Amino acid sequence: MKLLFWPLLLLLFGAMTCQSPGTGHQAEGPYSNHLANESSPYLLQHANNPVDWYPWGEAALEKAEREDKMLLISVGYAACHWCHVMEHESLEASLVSQVMNENFVCIKVDREERPDIDDVYMTACQLVSQQGCGWPLNAFALPDGRPVWAGTYYPKKEWLKVLESFINLKTNQPERLEESAVALTGGIREQESIQLNLDEANFTAERLDGIYDKFIGEIDLKKGGRRGAPKFPIPNNYQFLLRYAHQNENEQALDAVTTTLDQMARGGIYDQFGGGFARYSTDADWLVPHFEKMLYDNGQLVSLYSEAYLATKRPLYQKTVEQPLAFIERELSDPGGGFYSSLDADSEGEEGKFYVWSTEELAAILPEEQERRAFETYYEVRPGGNWEAGKNILHRRKSSAEVAKKLDLTESQLEALVAEAEAKVMAARDQRIRPGLDDKILTSWNALMLKGYCDAYRAFGQEAYRERALRNARFLLAEMKQKDHRLNRNFKDGKSSINAFLDDYALTIEAFVSLYQITFDESWLQQAAHLAEYARAHFFDAESGMFNYTSDLDPPLVARKKELSDNVIPGSNSSMARALFHLGTFLYRPDYLKTAEQMMKNMDATLSEQERPSFFSNWCQLFQDLVQAPYEIAIVGENWAPIHQELSRHYLPNALLLGGADEGTLELLQDKLQEGMTMIYVCQNKVCKLPVTEVDKALTLLD
Repeated sequence: MKLLFWPLLLLLFGAMTCQSPGTGHQAEGPYSNHLANESSPYLLQHANNPVDWYPWGEAALEKAEREDKMLLISVGYAACHWCHVMEHESLEASLVSQVMNENFVCIKVDREERPDIDDVYMTACQLVSQQGCGWPLNAFALPDGRPVWAGTYYPKKEWLKVLESFINLKTNQPERLEESAVALTGGIREQESIQLNLDEANFTAERLDGIYDKFIGEIDLKKGGRRGAPKFPIPNNYQFLLRYAHQNENEQALDAVTTTLDQMARGGIYDQFGGGFARYSTDADWLVPHFEKMLYDNGQLVSLYSEAYLATKRPLYQKTVEQPLAFIERELSDPGGGFYSSLDADSEGEEGKFYVWSTEELAAILPEEQERRAFETYYEVRPGGNWEAGKNILHRRKSSAEVAKKLDLTESQLEALVAEAEAKVMAARDQRIRPGLDDKILTSWNALMLKGYCDAYRAFGQEAYRERALRNARFLLAEMKQKDHRLNRNFKDGKSSINAFLDDYALTIEAFVSLYQITFDESWLQQAAHLAEYARAHFFDAESGMFNYTSDLDPPLVARKKELSDNVIPGSNSSMARALFHLGTFLYRPDYLKTAEQMMKNMDATLSEQERPSFFSNWCQLFQDLVQAPYEIAIVGENWAPIHQELSRHYLPNALLLGGADEGTLELLQDKLQEGMTMIYVCQNKVCKLPVTEVDKALTLLD
């Protein structure tokens, strides 16, 4: 497809984008535009700008049509550093705001609340630039919403040039705007298009090996993560590799996972004693993070480290579950049971200020020399710092044994000294001005955290984890789910809003299926089935055999997109396919299983041709399920709970757990209760081996 762009726009170079995170800038003074009644912390940050911002909606679109003005759509999120830089430089300036207000209808969008809008105009930006884009995202569109161009951050002088360019085009060459809108909208609609695949299924172990060979080639086997920088923790990548290592006894795959997890847990991307991971590392060594902490990262990483602990029993991985969960409870938990979205990177206008230390600061906190030396050696603190302005990002590269030897201490002596020092440094940190909090509660992100608690319970058996999972699930049912089983996406200030998207349904179904497996309460499967039926009714596209990202009840955008690839969060179609596969197995629903298999078939060619299958790692896990059907391990009888706990302490990536004190209503449990006994049944494709009563014997029945 030929896209039409103009030489003057090629002068608009220079995007600095929000791979760099936020300041937590809050609106001050009287509200001066149309964002005052919004709930999004990001939108409220802009509610007193002199720019006459509108939220996305009919009022803005009708105004643009009525006044024949172009739309200027600005997309960002609360923790976005360069969003706030551009705000201070340009959007708070009277000259810039005057130009914007007189010539455009200006719309501000929180990408976390409205990922559908973000996706359309981000795709436009990527088509324009032919490369990656970021935030702030600034898109120019015709009054009907069709984009004509999109870019990212521009300094004030360059931004004024951008504005004047589009004003001139609108006045003197409107036909060129129309030509670009036609071409660009066509390109957006072609992105991620997919055909129904009617060929026979061909899911084989040999083909899975070929996918793995390409996958492992992307991994930095010395430092972990994908090769190069920046490095993002992409948990689904390592869940695939961990499972492949287990099922194929592949040491290389296991080393790729443990190297990555070790480096992350000891690196600066991890808050070493406060707990929790930052969004990504700017360097190849996991040292320098962008310091914002996102709920979706931490929920998935709790799941990954829990699974890795089961596979390896490494104490480091247990600590790297316990600390982040303590952080979630302390800093991202709503009293009503939900989880907040994120913490900003900045405090007092400086990125990372809350987390980094100079040697002078540490000397004042830790005056006792041996304690200070132990802390500084353990966390590799240097007099000149390892980051900006002589500050240190705490990290660990040496083992406790190596540090103890260097300091002529025993490991127990070292660990006691470091623990005492950590408590003092943490107390001092608690006196600092905290990073800003984005306290909106998103359904899909809460589902990821809910699943994290379920996986942590399976790994460690802490009843508090199960109770927290149940509390969050009840919150989602009470506040996000409507009487017709429709979900809302957002909860803020006691009110839920925004019709949910496909990821909200898919990830919540997966979380409820996980919750069933740690409670054996069938109501969670029933709730998951209600959500699945609603999603099939309002999101499914029979022509392609895939799901649209938006509901058929939502006002249409210029393109109704399907999310096919996986990213930091698994894509909504791969998540829905896996949710239907697992739910269909539990409920004995061949229609769910058939839909999941068809979705995988539709992606078959893409996955086979991909040189970078890590961008489809959740699909890779469904491929694993279709190569080797999961085991159905049923525990039936009054003594099910201790057996369930013992069985759960094993890494069983290819098994679904079900059961209870009686047979319940699941067809998979029928005729399995034996009077006065608790039996374990190992089944596959509904075919069961002879039951046993001991976990060790059950494990031997898994091929």
